[in-house]
Parts: sequence; C-alpha cells; structure tokens
Amino acid sequence: MVPILTTTSTVTCPHLGKAVLITSNAVARVAGAAALLMTDLHVVTGCTSTPPCVLITWSCGATRMTLNGIPLLLQSSIGTCYNASLTPQGVAVVAQTQSRGRGV
Repeated sequence: MVPILTTTSTVTCPHLGKAVLITSNAVARVAGAAALLMTDLHVVTGCTSTPPCVLITWSCGATRMTLNGIPLLLQSSIGTCYNASLTPQGVAVVAQTQSRGRGV
C-alpha cells in the first residue's frame, strides 16, 4: 500500500518549483484533505529552469481506488513537468504525503 496524494502533499518539479495542488475532487478526503485525481492538472510556481516548468500532468494512478472511475494519485504516481510550450522538462518529485490513507 502506497500513500495517497492530497492537497496537503508537497510536489515539486525537478528544479524545485512548487506544484499548486488543486483538485476537481470535492468528495473523497484523506485526513481532512481532498485526494488528488489522475486527471488533475497542477500549475508549477518558482521553477528555476529556463524555460521554467509551468504544469504537471499525471499517469499511473491507483489501480484499485477510483472516484467516479478516475484513479486517485499515489506517492508512486508519475508526474510529467512541462514548460509553456508543453515540452517535457522532467519528472515531478513527491516530497511529502499524508501517512493515514494508502492505496494500490
């Protein structure tokens, strides 16, 4: 079982820009915070790369935990960081998660 990502998790781009973790999920909560979904897009602020990362998209969500058929994001999910031209800049770093809710 792997920790579920929530709006209180910490995710960065490889250049230490911070992801703004907002979700369309208004139902599922883990330890009081909204669980993130694989379809969520996250804006990146403060990236030091040139050009900077501005967006993270996700793949490889939970296989057994979904919300309306959409997989929840796990600590093991893969986030791809993009610049404004939608050129991949690297893989997102999950730096911190909650410790209560876990999924597969």
